[in-house]
Amino acid sequence: MAHLLTKSCFGRGVTAAPPCSALLRAYSAGNADTEHLHKSIVPTMHFQKSLPRLPIPKLEDSIKRYLNAQTPLLDSEQFRKTEQLAKSFQNGIGKQLHEELVLQDKQNKHTSYISGPWFDMYLCARESIVLNSNPFMSFTPDPRPEYNNQLIRSTNMVVSAMRLLKTIRAGYLEPEIFHLNPAKSDTQRFKKLIRFVPSSLSWYGAYMVNAYPLDMSQYFRLFNSTRLPKLNRDELVTDENGKHLLVLRNGNFYVFDVFDKDGNIAKASEIQAHLQYILSDATPAAEFPVGYLTSEERNTWAVLRQKLLENGNEETLKKVDSAVFCLCLDDFSIKDHIHLSHNMLHGSGMNRWYDKSFSIIMTQDGTAAVNFEHSWGDGVAVLRFQNEVFRDSTQRPAISPQNVPAKVDSSQAVKKLVFHLDDSLKSAISTAKETFDATMSSLTIASMEFKRGGKEFLKTQKLSPDAVAQLSFQMAFFRQYGQTTATYESCSTAAFKHGRTETIRPASIYTKKCSEAFVRNLSKHSVGELRSMLQECSKYHGQLTKEAAMGQGFDRHLFAMRYLAASKGQSLPELYQDPAYARINHNVLSTSTLTSPAVQFGGFAPVVADGFGVGYGMQDDWMGCNVSAYPARDVRQFVQCVHQSLEDIFKVLEEKSVKS
Repeated sequence: MAHLLTKSCFGRGVTAAPPCSALLRAYSAGNADTEHLHKSIVPTMHFQKSLPRLPIPKLEDSIKRYLNAQTPLLDSEQFRKTEQLAKSFQNGIGKQLHEELVLQDKQNKHTSYISGPWFDMYLCARESIVLNSNPFMSFTPDPRPEYNNQLIRSTNMVVSAMRLLKTIRAGYLEPEIFHLNPAKSDTQRFKKLIRFVPSSLSWYGAYMVNAYPLDMSQYFRLFNSTRLPKLNRDELVTDENGKHLLVLRNGNFYVFDVFDKDGNIAKASEIQAHLQYILSDATPAAEFPVGYLTSEERNTWAVLRQKLLENGNEETLKKVDSAVFCLCLDDFSIKDHIHLSHNMLHGSGMNRWYDKSFSIIMTQDGTAAVNFEHSWGDGVAVLRFQNEVFRDSTQRPAISPQNVPAKVDSSQAVKKLVFHLDDSLKSAISTAKETFDATMSSLTIASMEFKRGGKEFLKTQKLSPDAVAQLSFQMAFFRQYGQTTATYESCSTAAFKHGRTETIRPASIYTKKCSEAFVRNLSKHSVGELRSMLQECSKYHGQLTKEAAMGQGFDRHLFAMRYLAASKGQSLPELYQDPAYARINHNVLSTSTLTSPAVQFGGFAPVVADGFGVGYGMQDDWMGCNVSAYPARDVRQFVQCVHQSLEDIFKVLEEKSVKS
């Protein structure tokens, strides 16, 4: 299962999501239930109790993997020092920290050893969540052009999202399972049998037929949730009593109920009428759009939020925080992929509330995307959300272009939220806008599509498509800068209870050797030699991927021991003070991949000022990437180098191997 568990959600370089098998399931044609997506005979959380626990790797294995990852990044003298520090750590303070971590883990069998530290990493981070945390994923356009209308598509997506909410809370959502042998396990027969196996044993029943249930503990944070700014550490809150949708347009805030008093979804024609009312509202753009404050440094925003509360905005903020989700209606159309990426990743800031668990952004031409806050989960639930909502809204739309909005008094049903702002708050919004505009203007995005071939061809060559994509990034960076750099690829560990992510380290001695050969010495090597190097890269990348998916990387283990030492007030062990440790965690190439019929593409910002944020995807016959960078890097040249690298690789693969 490891090779498929690397399918990851575009994110900050720390996101991952497993493949959504839900999208591959046959849609229940003729479903008369308009309140739910489906009613799974296996309860949603049936496997959660018996999921295996995330293993803590052996300390000697983590140190060995750490040193392997450092080898291509260091010269011999630097490596000797790092190796000495690593061995000293392994035999000294590291051994003690590892034993304490294992003991602590045994006392907390309800969760994983990484869950608490990982939440803290996100929630204690003080930089703005815009660019530094929130990624975006754009929806594939509706296959019927007439449905790609802002009002029609918004209405259909809201209804489908509410069906998903009710399906999750009723326990009707099909559990997320990775099927290695779908003919045996993705069947009605298997489902009818497994539902009678007690939850404490159900995972083992699935395992017997090569099916791997995945962790679904993050799903409850999907709806009615927000990240509240607090001094030093933010807080996640979920209020399932909220029955209203938050809608933003021109920086103005609106809410209306999407559920009636009995918990039924509001009529689609009424939702359509309310959205039409908001889209027709002639109120000018907000002079002081409060949404800008959610883009601020978190402690600054925490102080300002307290001022908002003291200024009589408690009820208004409560409405924002408890809304099922946020729908951002933008009054313009998308010009091209680059415009789409900028708008969905950050936008102008006026018409966003970045703290919500997720927002659907819908432009005038019906282009839609999800922008999500990252601390509550790793995109597993967001990808499932996107898959389910896309499928339901396109295959079972609540309204068609021929539908007319209900004749209801939307002026009564839709409530415009008004913020009370004193001069200091107005000044703070202006300052936040200036900071926001300056930061966003420094981000450049470029994209590339390689149409010479994709997954199908690479598989005929017995090469991992992901390994080839990662090699193309290594070769591109080497071509542009003449060196190998710290690289991060996110990998889901959702096969384990409360698993989060592990890191694949794609920069290796094999990719370095291959990059040098292709970029500097192409004419000196035979086709056979070059193909052999490609095979070595693919084999090693496959090994790293499998280890990471099985919780056998080194990054999370070292991170957890560092966190443990800090929590005990111990001085930082020397290993973590090594410049080489800082360098390998300064991820110049932050990469994440995703392939789903519901998702057109996605993107995120670099995680360091001199880095690249590389979102990429692979189809059967093409490969593409969407890359971001700040002024320290030339992103357009980088994507050209990626394209050139793929051209060189495919040229070698297409040639018949000849002896040198």
